[in-house]
Amino acid sequence: MKKVKKLSVSEKRQGLFGYLFLLPWLIGFFSFTVWPFVYTIFLSFHEVRLTVEGWSTTFNGIDNYNLAFLRNTEFVPALINFLTMELLYAPVITVIAFIIALLLNQKIKFRVGFRALFFLPVIVMSGPVMYQLMDSGSMTFAGIRDMILYQVVEQFSRPLANALVSLFQNFSMVLWFTGIPIILFISGIQKINDSMLEAAKIDSATTWQILWKIIIPIIRPIAMVSVILTIVQLGTYSINPVLPLVQEAIYNTTSGLGVASAFAWIYTVAALVLMGVAFALLNQKEDAVKEQMLAAKKRKM
Repeated sequence: MKKVKKLSVSEKRQGLFGYLFLLPWLIGFFSFTVWPFVYTIFLSFHEVRLTVEGWSTTFNGIDNYNLAFLRNTEFVPALINFLTMELLYAPVITVIAFIIALLLNQKIKFRVGFRALFFLPVIVMSGPVMYQLMDSGSMTFAGIRDMILYQVVEQFSRPLANALVSLFQNFSMVLWFTGIPIILFISGIQKINDSMLEAAKIDSATTWQILWKIIIPIIRPIAMVSVILTIVQLGTYSINPVLPLVQEAIYNTTSGLGVASAFAWIYTVAALVLMGVAFALLNQKEDAVKEQMLAAKKRKM
């Protein structure tokens, strides 16, 4: 059995100071995040009414969930549209961010300026600014359905054509969402050991082979973080078709909070499933990365 190392007095004091620094955040996290998160589970199984004495809750089992799936004609289509949007936008945003990161990582003049140029909209265009631009139609491309590309794709698959229309109509917003993933990808690419790339070049590997055999496998965890971040971000903006239904149900004084909580939890579970799929597809064990690095070092020797 391994012996448990006893901490010295100074180490215990340092650990105590660390928890004291974390204490304000922990209090805020459990008060304003964990408790409301758990309380929505309670509300989703209750009928919530506003009476003269205040809010009253009556247990109604899964009636709110039955309403969401069986009696409400808007929620299920909105949920399907949300899942379709996430499955379309999250990979496109991640791929575009990765391509831009590769280009911005090249040794070119004014490289820092170009990086700032791509990230500047993330800082300047806050949420309210984005809402104003989206409501005014300034972020959409008109006449997409008149293009030859759309007409060709429509002949093969109408749903795919409609998905492309949705993507191009919000393409400016797609570029806006690439800001943070670009920074993540640039940071990951710069941390790749140069000896691995040099060893591959010595072995006559092409740029395409280096990209697929070295760069992409190493930054797969960053791609996973980027996809999960994008899924969460897309769900918090007005393009999410489920959000208006949740907000509308909240202000319904008869039973709104219970129904809104059920809507929110169904949407949350759907988003968690998508994040789980992204984690399963893009997660890479650390041992695989180490094996690739050792193999590259052996080739160099």
